[in-house]
Parts: sequence; structure tokens; C-alpha cells
Amino acid sequence: MEQNYNTEQPEGGVPIKMWTRGVPVEDEAKQQLANAARLPIVFKHIAAMPDVHLGIGATVGSVIPTLRAIIPAAVGVDIGCGMMACKT
Repeated sequence: MEQNYNTEQPEGGVPIKMWTRGVPVEDEAKQQLANAARLPIVFKHIAAMPDVHLGIGATVGSVIPTLRAIIPAAVGVDIGCGMMACKT
């Protein structure tokens, strides 16, 4: 089965799965994603959606799963943005 995303692997970080084929992504947003991918609390990978763009604190249009941590700045302020936690 063909993947519908590209994977970028920043040095020292988790993979970034990018659902952005055919969509231009700002260099600043890519750098922000790479910086987040290097955080020791990020779990498995980061996901970037087609609307990904530079944000304040974290990239808008991204999903940053964490383990034993919460990053309040990673939540956008527009409609539909939010956080979910589950006990494991």
C-alpha cells in the first residue's frame, strides 16, 4: 500500500510525517517542526497536515504527541484546535 505522506527525519529527532504533497511549506515552518521533533518528550513522530504553517510556540497544522508531558503552546487558538489526554 502506498503511503500518502512524506517522511522527513531531522538529525537527533523523531520522524516528521508530512501530508503536504503538492503543498508548499514555509522553510520557517519546517524548521519549527524539526525543532519540535528534537524534544525528548515527543512520542514516536510528529504529523504535519496540508495547512501546516509557522505558528507562535508551535507549528499550526501539526500534531505533536508527547509522553508524560503537555505542551500548552502547541495548541492553536482557532476553531477545532484542542488537546486530548489519555491514561496509559
